Amino acid sequence: MSFAGQAAWITGASSGIGAALARALAKQGARLVLSGRNVEALKAVAKDCGEALVLPFESTDIAAIAPAAEKAWAWSGGIDLLVNNAGISQRSLAQDTSFDVYERIIGVDLLAPIALTQAVLPRMVARGSGRIAMISSIAGKVGVPMRTAYCAAKFGIAGYADALRAEVAHLGLQVHNIYPGSVATDVSRNALTSDGSKRGVSDKAIDNGIPPGIAVAQMIDEMLAGNREIIVAEGAEKAMGEARRTPDALLDQIGAFMAAGYVQRMNEGAE
Repeated sequence: MSFAGQAAWITGASSGIGAALARALAKQGARLVLSGRNVEALKAVAKDCGEALVLPFESTDIAAIAPAAEKAWAWSGGIDLLVNNAGISQRSLAQDTSFDVYERIIGVDLLAPIALTQAVLPRMVARGSGRIAMISSIAGKVGVPMRTAYCAAKFGIAGYADALRAEVAHLGLQVHNIYPGSVATDVSRNALTSDGSKRGVSDKAIDNGIPPGIAVAQMIDEMLAGNREIIVAEGAEKAMGEARRTPDALLDQIGAFMAAGYVQRMNEGAE
């Protein structure tokens, strides 16, 4: 199995996991829609991706999302895989952190991917097929110091994705929660500090993390296998993620509510 001939829309595609995922999917023969803010970096990635559309926009510009979704869908004749990857991390203690840092991180890491998913979702539902992948984090399963805003957003996006999956699985859609641990990207260098400024330095754990190419190869394999929770980590981070893994039986149980008439009963006040 592969993504050959399918259209994938990746946010945060200019670097790190997003860029590696774009290149890996292109090698399988996918058509790519590449989004982010850095137009020149997106163009550089596009050169490696064969058939690709560079579609830059600011992820938190909610007004820009609907026209972007229209353009992406029209260009490719539909979106088979939406990867909500754009995000920003944090390195500051809660007691020191300005509230606008919380607003910024939750806007980028939680509200923006929800907004983009909502723009694409009705089209996927009408077509009866599609995949939605949320790049969360091990910090979306286990609270990590100096990342309270980041954890809040990543826990939140995982909850949204789990609930969405329960609603749409019986309609032919797949929803994947992807939980990377330390991957060798600029995520720590670009993280926000307590006053909202960029940290500017990396962490040893990130620098020694999983190479992006290896991380995305696992993500692709597990998406194609239909896995709903995908933990991409090593060592202690992997152990933490696995300890908080949601059992497949529970995901099946929640998903079965829809097929059993849950919405109708709720609307009738029977639940």
